[in-house]
Amino acid sequence: MASTPEMMKSAILSGIRKTLIELGSATKVELSDKLKISFPTISKFIGQMETEGEVTSVGLDKSSGGRRAKRYTYNSDHMLGLAIFLEKTETNFTICNCSGEIKEQGNVPSVLIEDGLSLLTKCIESIVTNHPKISSIAIGVPGSVDNGQIFFIPGYDQFQHFDLKGYLEEYFSLPVTVENDMNAAVIGIDNRQGNQHNKSLVYLYFGQNGPGAGLLINGDVVRGSTFFAGEVAFVPQYNDLNFQRAFERGIEYKTISINETDQIDAISRLIASFVAIINPHEIIFVRNEIEEGVLDKIAEVSSKYIPSEHLPELTRSDWKQDYLVGLQRLGLDLIMNKVN
Repeated sequence: MASTPEMMKSAILSGIRKTLIELGSATKVELSDKLKISFPTISKFIGQMETEGEVTSVGLDKSSGGRRAKRYTYNSDHMLGLAIFLEKTETNFTICNCSGEIKEQGNVPSVLIEDGLSLLTKCIESIVTNHPKISSIAIGVPGSVDNGQIFFIPGYDQFQHFDLKGYLEEYFSLPVTVENDMNAAVIGIDNRQGNQHNKSLVYLYFGQNGPGAGLLINGDVVRGSTFFAGEVAFVPQYNDLNFQRAFERGIEYKTISINETDQIDAISRLIASFVAIINPHEIIFVRNEIEEGVLDKIAEVSSKYIPSEHLPELTRSDWKQDYLVGLQRLGLDLIMNKVN
């Protein structure tokens, strides 16, 4: 694929930013050697970034017989990322700098209601006004997303078939990414675990908007050919029941912790399906949805459907934290590639 001048500039800036953040500091020679980019090109970009306050000189290296080299560090507060996720009961947000340091976080009433787009826009506008260094926006939604357009979000008609990414980018003149909630969560937990690219993960959630899953194989999110991967509510399980109906039967949905025989059997069948199809290393549950001891019951019942030696590790995690970390990661990726 041909590279445009804009793409080349973005790649160089991204390389310099990531390297300085990773190393803490570097000289132009070190950057040139690590990135395999000519010294004059590195010098040009560093000069521009220093003028704009994006990088800072932290002094001179010790002399090795020649001219002492300047050492540079990245100003992590030069650009900030806004991560915001939409849920049925509330809208959560976090602002972080380029090193991932949280600068502010909070929540406001849910915007997934009538006139939700207007409420969301006003919410973001207020945050951006108070933090003018915000340089990217990452939005998480409880629905399926195709390149920023929400196309399956049951119960929220005002966002159905809406290009949220395009709308927000035009309104705020900032790069925007829109991601499915479970995809963001599985990106977040992978990031917290150190981006182990040889691992495959499944993140299961049964929460406010019905069940969903985030799938990560060898470090890559599985979105599917039509971006519908992870909509596990539709997985058929019994003669006339899909997973969501099997999970809900006999209980007042979402009013009790997962501990019912029918729920455990439905989850165990779903786990068996995942094992047979992608054989993941780990399946993660939401901590406040399931007790630790119930995982043992699920493993036991799952072994009726799939040989126990193939069962993955069953763990629990803080979904809200993973979700926000995933969105932060996506937002910071936009910043790293940003051309000023």
